[in-house]
Amino acid sequence: MSAQEHKEAAAASHESVAIAIVTVSDTRTTETDRSGQTIRALAQEAGHRVVDYRIVKDEPTQVQAALDEFSAGEAQMVIFNGGTGVSRRDQTYDVLARSLEKELPGFGELFRMLSYAEIGSAAMMSRATAGIYRSCAVVSIPGSTNAVKLAMKELILPEIRHLAWEMTR
Repeated sequence: MSAQEHKEAAAASHESVAIAIVTVSDTRTTETDRSGQTIRALAQEAGHRVVDYRIVKDEPTQVQAALDEFSAGEAQMVIFNGGTGVSRRDQTYDVLARSLEKELPGFGELFRMLSYAEIGSAAMMSRATAGIYRSCAVVSIPGSTNAVKLAMKELILPEIRHLAWEMTR
């Protein structure tokens, strides 16, 4: 099958994908979490279901607990936002990299390429990543609203049904 045929089959069998959202931040609240709200709005506009949402501190145990809980639940995809940079507090990537059973290195590569076109060489400091954990797709993106929009519109939403379909084949 061609990539287009795969996408068509995926759309037919996965009309809606169940998504959990995890915002990793030491300062955001549900009221100030614009990135999490943006993920929710874009996912719902595209016909997907947000089945869970949480804000966790940038602490490895909290990131891991959210990953374990949401991947064992109804979610077919868990989208983490925040904690992907290189500061001492940014630990999301480190936790996920240890946990992913299958990596999707193209996601991070494409995200940085698209981001480079918008913000220049600072894109190299993003540790956006994706992969599979316990039969659940996991995506980790920076916490800025612009980065969230870029990742959702250009990478995640165009492939979410296809990815969910491939995981069940």
